[in-house]
Amino acid sequence: MTAPPSALPPVIADWFAARDWSVHPHQHAMLERAAVPALLLIAPTGGGKTLAGFLPTLAELGANPAPGLHTLYISPLKALAADIRRNLATPIAEMGLNIRVEDRTGDTSQTRRRRQRADPPHILLTTPESLALLLSYEDAPRIFAGLERVIVDETHALAESRRGDQLMLGLARLSALCPGLRRVGLSATVEDPPALAHFLAPHPDPCAVLIADSGPAPDITMLDTPTPPPWAGGGGRHAIPAILDQIARHRTTLIFHNTRAQAELFFRDLWLANADNLPIAIHHGSLSREAREKVENTMVTGGLRAVVCTGSLDLGIDWGDVDLVIQVGAPKNVKRLVQRIGRANHRYNAPSRALLVPANRFEVVECLAALEAVREGDLDGEPRGPGARDVLCQHILATAAAGPFNADTLFAEVTRAGPYTALSRPQFDACLEFAATGGYALRTYDRWQRLMQDADGRWRLRDPRIAQTIRMNLGTIVDAETLKVRLKPSRGGAPLGEVEEAFAATLTHGDTFLIGGQVVRYEGLREMVVEVTRSPAREPRIAVFTGTRFATSTRLADRILALFREGDFSALPSHTADWLALQGRVSRLPTPERLLVETFPRDGRHHLCVYGFAGRNAQRTLGLLLSQRMEDAGLAPLGFVATDYATLIWGLEEITAPANLLESNALTAAFEGWLARNAVMKRTFRTSAVIAGLIERNQPGKRKSGRQATFSSDILYDTLMKYDPGHVMLDITREEAMKGLVDFGRIEAMLARVQGRIDHIACPRATPLAAPLFLEAGRIPLKGMAEQRLIDEAAARLMEEAGLGQAHAHHAEKGV
Repeated sequence: MTAPPSALPPVIADWFAARDWSVHPHQHAMLERAAVPALLLIAPTGGGKTLAGFLPTLAELGANPAPGLHTLYISPLKALAADIRRNLATPIAEMGLNIRVEDRTGDTSQTRRRRQRADPPHILLTTPESLALLLSYEDAPRIFAGLERVIVDETHALAESRRGDQLMLGLARLSALCPGLRRVGLSATVEDPPALAHFLAPHPDPCAVLIADSGPAPDITMLDTPTPPPWAGGGGRHAIPAILDQIARHRTTLIFHNTRAQAELFFRDLWLANADNLPIAIHHGSLSREAREKVENTMVTGGLRAVVCTGSLDLGIDWGDVDLVIQVGAPKNVKRLVQRIGRANHRYNAPSRALLVPANRFEVVECLAALEAVREGDLDGEPRGPGARDVLCQHILATAAAGPFNADTLFAEVTRAGPYTALSRPQFDACLEFAATGGYALRTYDRWQRLMQDADGRWRLRDPRIAQTIRMNLGTIVDAETLKVRLKPSRGGAPLGEVEEAFAATLTHGDTFLIGGQVVRYEGLREMVVEVTRSPAREPRIAVFTGTRFATSTRLADRILALFREGDFSALPSHTADWLALQGRVSRLPTPERLLVETFPRDGRHHLCVYGFAGRNAQRTLGLLLSQRMEDAGLAPLGFVATDYATLIWGLEEITAPANLLESNALTAAFEGWLARNAVMKRTFRTSAVIAGLIERNQPGKRKSGRQATFSSDILYDTLMKYDPGHVMLDITREEAMKGLVDFGRIEAMLARVQGRIDHIACPRATPLAAPLFLEAGRIPLKGMAEQRLIDEAAARLMEEAGLGQAHAHHAEKGV
């Protein structure tokens, strides 16, 4: 149903009519509900969410174009803010509206930023970090005077990280400065709308939710390839001929990968196989801004047939005429898959076309589970915990930079932010004490004496000059230290991107590696820049890029286990169905209610395989804990490997009672001891210390190197552990480590799910489901020109042992 044009302001109705466009019902509803204090719009990708969010702004400014900031738009991506500015320029110009729109991000010049503070535009497009910076200035009340609306785009993406915590604290501050401020959230993929609405605006009135018609169901299938997927690995090289055929059949194809390193490798192989010279590019966050912008501009003009990419193109930017999305590797998360699918046919009434390419045999099962979840609209998402307290510490410092504050008033303000509604006063006071003095063990050091109380009891900066340092360290994104990569000046000095400092430290003169799809040769390091030249080599080393390696979501894991319990493999290709059927005959398949544990001998070693289906991080943590338990029991473990679904451990002694190793209380005790002494805690502490302001990465006139920051954070961590074990930063570190790198919560959930029901199968040899684990990276260290042949031969032997014919295994292993 389309809203009648008469219900729209004439200037907007005429613009729609001139374009022969219809107003979608949810766009009209946004105009009707423009006065609602808080509203979350959930609409499919391509459904005109952004225009729906801005229609009330255009209507109000069209009727009364008063000077000053009217609407603040916040997105998680700088590129998205710039894209929205371009897209708003057309309707504003064609409607003849006197509205000024500008974006303010990390790429905005200092001159323009100063002008924006002095004379704000009607609509400002920005990011959470830039909003935090604006709110830290003394003149924030003047900058935001008259602000009427805030639009938060891709709300679901922000809700999953500390950036969302930072933003919601900023919105709470804005609401205090601008009574009556209206909030609008825009999102496409939401598994729990009420929870996201509470995140966006819990007080004083519940946030309303508007759910648009979902439009046509996506057209999504698994890509049929002549060569079956390999038993292990994640590159998807076996599918390159079929993918090139799909690129040739479509206008523009986005080829998503889960990691930047995989994207680089795949792009290199795709380019080498591109006999028709189709214009293909690569796009990810480690490339230089110039390289990314070149790809984006070429896409918009239709100059590319395909782009190999990562999460850098996940969100709602309309990059031209994309009519096919290919996901290489299991998506790991249904919400992410739906988001990526929506990049194709970015229109409300056209079904998105997408293909899944499982990178190995087990991922065939995971892709089938993901397909079924998408068809049923079953989105995954872990319950969101309370807001991060290191972000709160930073917010307290930023608030002090803007001027004196009353602790009671700030506490009331903070607890009106969705992630912090359950924050207790003692927790707040501990963060305030830390921001003021550094805490008990550090209060004697002048450098952490930052806040003091005045005669009226208000908190203020002890030295106003530290406001600049606070502003320079705002933000919640703490990357691994990276170094710029450039061609040598004699070759033009063009920026190519960046690599991790740890990777650069391993390079010697003449080494080659991949970046931006091209092989480069390391020539040297000059002034913290990696200088390279182009190389004709075809087999480079691989740069280890920054970024998250996704773990399979709980919802997808549950679906896989349910599929195993039902035992109906008719929807799977025969090669995978036969593999699973054989597993059921020689051992058994894992199920949701029971934990499958296998033991078997191989190559003179005793092996233990635990099928926890808890995700890669949790399975790796489980491997560390079980290895420690085996060590304590005299079972002489030698090593382990972990995937999203299983952990394989090998050692010198036979394991006859694995259930004892998995006893819940003993595992928890082992975890506590391991966590206290493990490097994971120091790594997590460093991140939280930087965010909270304990460690200053940036100071006026200088920047601390990654090595210096790590060194000082290690000293601080050891000092606090020894002299102040109850310090708030150690509490915060533990909370963040449990949520992130170790994911112990999923181990606890797994143990609670099975409630001691453990099926121990003692097998005479490696089982079909365990065999691929022997081929995982890190398990068989093979290098050199013979690597592919040796992997093929190892796979053939393993599958022969497991009962799958040698010829079948060898054929399947092509392209590992």
